[in-house]
Amino acid sequence: MIDLVPFIFIVATLAVVSVLSDKVRIPYPILLVLVGLVIGFIPGLPLVELDPEVVFLLFLPPLLFRAGWNTSWPAFRAAIRPISRLSIGLVFLTTCAVAAAAHYFIPGMRWPVAFVLGAIVSPPDAVSATSIMKGTGLDKRVITILEGESLVNDASALIAYKYAVAAVMSSTFVLWKAGFQFLLVAAGGILVGMAVGYAFAYIMKRVRSNAMLEGTLSLLVPFISYPVAEAVGVSGVLAVVSTGLMTSWLSQEMFSHQGRTLVTSVWDMIEFLLNGAVFVLIGFQLSTIVHNTVEYSFADLIGYGLIVSVVVIVVRLLFIVPTVYFTDMLSTGEYRQRQPGFDWKVAIVLSWTGMRGVVSLATAMAIPLVMENGKHFPYRKLILFVSFVVILVTLIGQGLSLPYLIRKLGIKSSGQEEAEEETRLRLLLTNSSLDFIHDHFSESKMNPDVAEQVRKLYELRSNWIRDKKYGTHRESAGTADLLSQVVDAQLTVTQFKRDLLLRLHREAAFSESAIKKMERELDLDEARLRSHV
Repeated sequence: MIDLVPFIFIVATLAVVSVLSDKVRIPYPILLVLVGLVIGFIPGLPLVELDPEVVFLLFLPPLLFRAGWNTSWPAFRAAIRPISRLSIGLVFLTTCAVAAAAHYFIPGMRWPVAFVLGAIVSPPDAVSATSIMKGTGLDKRVITILEGESLVNDASALIAYKYAVAAVMSSTFVLWKAGFQFLLVAAGGILVGMAVGYAFAYIMKRVRSNAMLEGTLSLLVPFISYPVAEAVGVSGVLAVVSTGLMTSWLSQEMFSHQGRTLVTSVWDMIEFLLNGAVFVLIGFQLSTIVHNTVEYSFADLIGYGLIVSVVVIVVRLLFIVPTVYFTDMLSTGEYRQRQPGFDWKVAIVLSWTGMRGVVSLATAMAIPLVMENGKHFPYRKLILFVSFVVILVTLIGQGLSLPYLIRKLGIKSSGQEEAEEETRLRLLLTNSSLDFIHDHFSESKMNPDVAEQVRKLYELRSNWIRDKKYGTHRESAGTADLLSQVVDAQLTVTQFKRDLLLRLHREAAFSESAIKKMERELDLDEARLRSHV
């Protein structure tokens, strides 16, 4: 019989912490980890051990797919240079720096084992980055770079990890072969992801009339892209990220209006549950990890973990700040126009966003127990503990201090710019619609009174947007207030309909199917009206 208690326990924890997060103003992911840490040491409560295979096959594909889907492909492509530097160059530099520190400070740790540790803690985590960055108000280009880095760097780190483990297991390592294999695995993963993305888009365009099928297929895609890529020996991470980016670019053509509404709601819920479960599970693991390292001094364990954490943070700082300065200084022409440079304040924020997460923990837990010669994998328990310390220091330490750092540096929120951009887009769509109404409806056989009513509605909408953008000193000063009154009146009528529908439901005056259909229509009407408020 399947034990559902751990699952129910995790979901209940997510619900409680979600409420607490708004009250205590601590980022939701960090609070989940802290709660998980506390729960992990309470005797008698159900504990859930993190299975690396579950992370790589169940959690990672949908979360990476969703992150790729939420990333703008044009913005990603425009920022490909800094993303490549961070996701490839910085990952391998961090791997080498951590390996050197571990080899020097941890007695007896050989270079191949040290490189295993370096590869594990080198990549910032996509889930951690995207979750903690929400609501910080950073420039959209900064968010794109961070999200792009965290999407791609897992592949770089996992390939480095694979070859480091192979070197420990067999005591052989050929650098040029590893470099060639990296290019092959990366390119192959991208191609597989693109193929799955194109196939997904092709199918979706032909089932647009069935919203439930659209939602079902969207759930299957990451679980096709990732394992197919892994089965043919290429990067599953890059495959599912590529599929997500393609879905982002083609989504307007792929989904019907009903399908898009359904798919967005379903994926929002899945993302919330999986993200939350990941962070709770990270916290749960501490008690198990501590019990498995009793042969080491606790002071030594903490010391090793803090040393590696400092190396990880300092290397990122020393890499990003000079890189931002010199690349901006050397960039000319079209690239400078497309990507205006960042100042030193933004560079510091970029360097402080290297939060590690579940991928590092799952990779550490996936280290083989024994080698080919039958001996235990050297320093496995120590590597696991040090990796966990790095995750806690970066996720909790940097994550909690990031909003304070942004305020202290005086970095302005991009919220106003985003609102202005949305207003420009609304105005463009509305004015273009007015032109279309004038050109199309005048030539059609539509009733002139109907055409006039539609035109007046869009003129009212256009004037309201202008009032919001330019202020009430313009000639159309009363339009915003008039439209607000219209919306308020419609919302009042909608609420009356809800109350009446509830009374009819209790009286069983109509069938339940008819009641639910009307309820759904009222939900859509209210959502549309509130988007105008």
